[in-house]
Amino acid sequence: MSALQSTTALQTARRLGVSESGLAIVALVGFALLPIFVSGYTIYILPQYMLYGVMAMSLALLWGYSGILSIGQAGFFAIGGYIIGLSFKWIDFGNPAYIAFVVAPCVGAALAGVLGYFLFRAGVRAAYFVLVTLAVSIIVEQVAVSQSQWTGGWNGMYVPRMSLTLGTGTEISLFDDGPIYYFVLVVVVAIYILLRWLVTSKFGKVLLGIRENEDRVISLGFDASLYKTAAFMMSGALATLAGALYGTHAGFVSPSLGGVLFSTEVVVWVAIGGRNSFLGALLATIVVASLSNYLSAIAPKYWQLVIGVVFIVVIIHFRGGIAGALGRSGAFGKHKRGQDG
Repeated sequence: MSALQSTTALQTARRLGVSESGLAIVALVGFALLPIFVSGYTIYILPQYMLYGVMAMSLALLWGYSGILSIGQAGFFAIGGYIIGLSFKWIDFGNPAYIAFVVAPCVGAALAGVLGYFLFRAGVRAAYFVLVTLAVSIIVEQVAVSQSQWTGGWNGMYVPRMSLTLGTGTEISLFDDGPIYYFVLVVVVAIYILLRWLVTSKFGKVLLGIRENEDRVISLGFDASLYKTAAFMMSGALATLAGALYGTHAGFVSPSLGGVLFSTEVVVWVAIGGRNSFLGALLATIVVASLSNYLSAIAPKYWQLVIGVVFIVVIIHFRGGIAGALGRSGAFGKHKRGQDG
């Protein structure tokens, strides 16, 4: 689905009052049918944008539903990419990709758990937490550069395309763009469904309570620091899983993948799409990343300025992002309190 098609879908949803679930189904059908009509570079690059979207959804869980802004999601994303690259290098039994898909989210969750436990237990909030997560991206990028014997330094690391192994002797190659496109699409849909379910559960409702009034939640007997740590762990696990799949799809990971600039882009994507909507964050990421790619080709000196202007316009005129605007118009159901915060 191109940027124009995604934008048209949002406009249609606004006119017809389609629910977010309905729009999600329409988007899924569109993405599933796209390879029938389009081929080449579009089918190659879209899975990468979808995986950026998973990272954006992981931030939406933390920022939109917990009220905690992280500028370290790209650091977790890069960790996942390097884990799958090292798995192909070091593991000579079984399917290295499968092992990486288990190890990567565990490492991401563990790192986020350690950071979250000490920070939230100490009462760290708002700007101080942002600074710590900013340090995560800086450290990951510097480690990737300094440990060149493992990571390849600034030259990056080559990562082969994975295959699906199903039992003894059964292997499905994902080397071609078509098969891995659908594999990534299935993973993205599964994560979206998981997140939608999570925020409607008791756990998600407590997170929303913490976002709105943390002191009141604590007075009701809930351990807010524990819930925030758990949300951070889930966010970190999803970002590293997306990074691992990105590594085998793109075939290459580099230190800049975990840098501050990329982390800032993720925040922009989520802000534009709407931090209280996983679908908004996902589609906005795909649209803005596609637009950035197009503008960088035709106007390499000014494309970042254009994206910056888009960001400013959305923040000023569409508080809560595009999804927030649709929510107020009734397209995404009732507008959620705190969405404009």
